[in-house]
Amino acid sequence: MANKVIVMQQVRLILQHLEQGLSLRAIATHLKISRPTVTHYANKLKTASYSLLQLRSMSDAALAAIIYPAVDTADIDESRRRKDLNERLPYFFTELKRTGVNKLLLWEEYRKECSDPYGYTQFCILLKESAQLKPTMHLTHKPGEMIMIDYAGQKMHYIDRSTGELIACPVFIGVLPYSNYTFAIALDNATIPQTIKALNKCMDLLGAVPSSLKSDNMKQIVSKSCRYEPTFSTALQQWALHYNITLLATRVAKPKDKAAVENHVKIAYHRLYAPLRDKEFYTLRDLNIAIAEQLAAHNNKILQKKDYTRSQLFTQEEKPFMQPLPESPFELKHQILAKVQRNYHITLGENHHHYSVPYQHIGKVVSVIYDTDVVEIYFQHTRIALHTRSFKQHDFTTVKEHMPDGHQKYYEQQGWTPQYFLNQAIIIGTATHQYMDNVLKSRAFTEQTYNACRGILRLRDQYGIQRLEAACNRALRGTVFNYRTIQNILVYKHDLLTDDKQPDLFKIPDHPNLRGPDEYQ
Repeated sequence: MANKVIVMQQVRLILQHLEQGLSLRAIATHLKISRPTVTHYANKLKTASYSLLQLRSMSDAALAAIIYPAVDTADIDESRRRKDLNERLPYFFTELKRTGVNKLLLWEEYRKECSDPYGYTQFCILLKESAQLKPTMHLTHKPGEMIMIDYAGQKMHYIDRSTGELIACPVFIGVLPYSNYTFAIALDNATIPQTIKALNKCMDLLGAVPSSLKSDNMKQIVSKSCRYEPTFSTALQQWALHYNITLLATRVAKPKDKAAVENHVKIAYHRLYAPLRDKEFYTLRDLNIAIAEQLAAHNNKILQKKDYTRSQLFTQEEKPFMQPLPESPFELKHQILAKVQRNYHITLGENHHHYSVPYQHIGKVVSVIYDTDVVEIYFQHTRIALHTRSFKQHDFTTVKEHMPDGHQKYYEQQGWTPQYFLNQAIIIGTATHQYMDNVLKSRAFTEQTYNACRGILRLRDQYGIQRLEAACNRALRGTVFNYRTIQNILVYKHDLLTDDKQPDLFKIPDHPNLRGPDEYQ
């Protein structure tokens, strides 16, 4: 078709054939270009103020200036419609940063306000042309040089069987930017001990140690941020010395400094979160097993437009350049002094959890050494108790052997078992039985609820069976199950309150015409 834009090489061929004296029809046939197109470019060449020889000696840029003269767009740009849109552009770019605002919404508002608006497609094109896009730089990483870490913005969850509560777990992610080999693990929390636990497991998975570790200015790692000399926390410095790794921190509010892990956090949402979104987990261990399975599939997936996986690239090209692991993983241990209480338990103040010790040490000051997994209790350099660390606040971890013999025998003689208290409660009523069952399930160590159960049963002697049953029925509406709740209901006579103020419709009213039981003797 006429005025069709052709490449500069074809323009020079047209110029060459014109010098040879060929006709326009012959040139069109030879170059396989339509005759109107050849005519259009031939007229431009012939009407130029240069000879054909001079035109042929020009550079492509100079020749293009003659063939394709610049279009004067001043009138277009300054047109009323474009001028109106240009005035609105700052507002559009500001609004696009707000949550939920998109181009379609802005265009619909613009169309209502403007008498002669652009269509949606042209509106989007003009917005894109006017946007000032910041350039990005491609960074080349050396194998084994660095690992980047971060916490995902969204948390994963598991269900506590005892309470039905949904427990949120932060997800730690580490990435080797050379091979994009990825590590992920869900944690109880994002504290320094848990972060170190995740780093240890990450090094174990890699089977080697990179030269440096880079993170943002998260408080677990950086205690004082600085563009040039950030101060790292003491615990992380100890960890870095143990693994012979250099700690690095990004600039403040510069996530692109660790773009690899930022990108893999997004990938984790697709490869880890999405496949597990409808599955239920009841322990953190089960959740991490599922994460490990999805992570293995991710690392062994063929990369797009490549013939290898992240795992293959890491094993073959990156791991040989990394340092070997130390003989043992780093252990961050805390040490405190605690006094053994009369209930032969000590309290770990970090999460107010109580751990038992042999009753012979009541009143003595013991040394407690703990990490994320184990709690060890020492008296005069001798370990007297060993417990698995629990992060459940205000709860008890008790070993039966730590109880005095009298306590254990007393329980056995009284027959204090969960079934004993349930049997006593069913005699009172179904509400009392159900409430007693909830009390027994409220503690991980059932023996710790026996005193509360005894107290509830003793309220029967003070207030009677009917009031105790009514109090338990009322207490079942709540979520807290203990002795104090029932006692308060009975003391303040809340069990006597009724929600339905209507009279008893099933009671036969007194009437002189009704004969009493005396008439039938």
